[in-house]
Amino acid sequence: MTNARVDTVRPPLGLAMGSLLRADSIVMLNSKTSLVLSALLPIVILVATTFGKGQSRLGGSTLIIGLALTLGLLTSCLLGFTLTLAHDRDIGVLQRLRVTPAPNWMIITSRLIVQVVTNLIASIIVVIVGAIVHGLTLNAGQYLLVIAVSILGAAVFLAIGQALVGLIRSSNAISAIGRLLMIVLLLLGVFGGTGILGDTIKTISDWSPVGGLMTLFSDVLNQSAWSGQDTGSLLACVAYIVVFAFIGIRWFRWESR
Repeated sequence: MTNARVDTVRPPLGLAMGSLLRADSIVMLNSKTSLVLSALLPIVILVATTFGKGQSRLGGSTLIIGLALTLGLLTSCLLGFTLTLAHDRDIGVLQRLRVTPAPNWMIITSRLIVQVVTNLIASIIVVIVGAIVHGLTLNAGQYLLVIAVSILGAAVFLAIGQALVGLIRSSNAISAIGRLLMIVLLLLGVFGGTGILGDTIKTISDWSPVGGLMTLFSDVLNQSAWSGQDTGSLLACVAYIVVFAFIGIRWFRWESR
């Protein structure tokens, strides 16, 4: 009796990645929550701050646009991406994807790429609307720098979100902690940076993810010369990406139990 040997051949990586990107893009387009978090909420802030003394109280137009861009990235990545990943793990979607020919790293990478592209498009829309409603004239170089900082910001908050999913199994706990963390980061970045809470909190705020990104966005929109604070903000963001990405990859589990 002859034993037949059956070889399993993986499809080309490009084909597998293309299939995953198409599927994740369709899911993203059908997710109204992600689209609202990415663009609509920041635009509401931009429009609302044109009334009364909103601009002066928040530090001017460039800081407001920086805040709107950072808020869009923070909510979309830390809430939208994180909760979607945790939900898919709970209902077994990630486990089912693991039995496909696509490598494990590609499954997460596809989701990250789609999320970054979505945030990038939303950031471009937000900065265009912000420039119009706040009466700013931006050149092509500023738009390119805004795109670069947006990619950096998306990477920061996606790394934090990935670490959160890696360390915590329960989707309910992830939702609660993610919302609390978002509020803390936002309040620290916005109010701590003004100095009204003291010099110590201001220093912490300047080195926080939200504070660092707001600094970079504001200086790009102001066409300010590169400063030591910009260098510190950039290095802090890179450090957040490296540390939290390592945590998220090292302790990530494909099942919730």
